Amino acid sequence: MLKGTFRVGRFAAIPRKVLVVVQFTVSVTLIIGTIIVFRQIKYAKDRPVGYDREGLITVDMNTDDLNKNDETIRQELLRSGAIKDMGETNSLPTEISSGNGGFYWKGVEPHNSYNFGTLDVNYDYGHTVGWQVVEGRDFSRNFPGDTARVMGGLIVNEAAVKQMGLKHPVGEVVNYQGTIFANVPHVIVGVVKDMVMESPYDKPQPVMFFCGGYVGHMVIRVNPTMPIREALAKMEPVFRKYNPGSPFDYKFIDDIYAKKFADEERIGHLAGFFAVLAVFISCLGLFGLASFMAEQRVKEIGVRKVLGATVFNLWKLLSKDFVTLVILSCCISIPLAWYFLHAWLQKYDYRTTLSWWIFAAAGGGALFITLLTVSFQSIKAAVANPVKSLRTE
Repeated sequence: MLKGTFRVGRFAAIPRKVLVVVQFTVSVTLIIGTIIVFRQIKYAKDRPVGYDREGLITVDMNTDDLNKNDETIRQELLRSGAIKDMGETNSLPTEISSGNGGFYWKGVEPHNSYNFGTLDVNYDYGHTVGWQVVEGRDFSRNFPGDTARVMGGLIVNEAAVKQMGLKHPVGEVVNYQGTIFANVPHVIVGVVKDMVMESPYDKPQPVMFFCGGYVGHMVIRVNPTMPIREALAKMEPVFRKYNPGSPFDYKFIDDIYAKKFADEERIGHLAGFFAVLAVFISCLGLFGLASFMAEQRVKEIGVRKVLGATVFNLWKLLSKDFVTLVILSCCISIPLAWYFLHAWLQKYDYRTTLSWWIFAAAGGGALFITLLTVSFQSIKAAVANPVKSLRTE
């Protein structure tokens, strides 16, 4: 071997070919997985959320000063021009912090097992967040009875209407029979489009919105005609004036919503990193195998060239074996990727589809990378002077 006269057997290339197949099987599977993960994230991000997140911030009502001066703060912020509106709620638009069972209505069994998200909001919450009323009306100060404990107003989302099986929900009476109140009826005054309040990958949860009650968050719509930094600068002194014991601490609803994608984005970035690494290792294996096979067939190439073979003919001769290996890899990796990714997507109610073009693009990309890697050695061997390879014969 040191003298360069070692001759290998006819099956010496088989282990190398097996490794190339394994490497490209892993590479193509990871490429498909990366595409599907980011496609699922984009699919969920593009999902209609049922309200307008842009320019929406929240401030926790964590002191008595904020609770006592909430309406004064709202009016002063409106006069300053920094905000468009301000509402209050016990749960942010990005979560359902409370829920209950024990509701019944006409046509349903009194001791049913249905559960609903139960959120308290004030009159201004709906038009502040920009929810979409599809039937009936929003809560309004023109209807003071909306806040009544008994026969007060109630707004439900479309998922709640579907769960309740109501064809004409507006005007229906919903009773609550819990441990505290024996029988508390409310009247449905409106229906709003489903809002994505929890996971953007799950189906909407049935929610009931009550007017009044406990609220712990201010939800503020910043004036869209004013730069956000300028608007916040105008808001801060107002909060310091009426809530001197606490800093002006706010959060963007957009940022809170974006955190819902953190796990999937982490998976996507890891899959992408390992896909690039696997492709790089596969290309090194291909390059080495191409060098090995070109060296093994150097005299055959010389003879073919003397007999009139063109560079293209020789390139095709040397490349077809590698194309066969990659096609074999794709035949293994595509069903494998489909099986695992189909199972992964099943855990999401709101999910993308496994389109055929994703598998075709991954396979085509693998073939392109293969030809690009192999062509260097193939063309180098094809353009070599045949006299040098044949002079020892």
